[in-house]
Amino acid sequence: MIFRTATREDLPAVLALLADEGQEPAALGEARERAFADIEADPRNELLVLTDGDEVLGCLQLTYIPGLGQGGRERALVEAVRIRADRRGGGLGAKLMELAVERARERGCGLVQLTSNKRRADAHRFYERLGFARSHEGFKLALTR
Repeated sequence: MIFRTATREDLPAVLALLADEGQEPAALGEARERAFADIEADPRNELLVLTDGDEVLGCLQLTYIPGLGQGGRERALVEAVRIRADRRGGGLGAKLMELAVERARERGCGLVQLTSNKRRADAHRFYERLGFARSHEGFKLALTR
């Protein structure tokens, strides 16, 4: 298995992973093409995939946020963590997160943070097993529908 930066060719598989839970449509479209190009061009953003041959088994996005806290070190924000449904339960999610944490550590980040939908109790137990603490209550304000 290989952990690497996603390429444009990976985008349909990544969108399928995001759509797997019924929260997002898998359609590519101009807005997603633009979003991928923006992520790819931004040194503070990485869309990463875990692959086995040509198959994308998992993905996540890391965003590095500068700030005055944490001694001025960046924090890594983990988003869109997904493992293909037929490969869940075999440790791939833990491996994907370990690799992401190591990537943040190598970059010198002071912490790794993430949010998770309150309805995803299994995901919460998963993150806690990896050492993440429920330290804050999150809030969101949708600007579009």
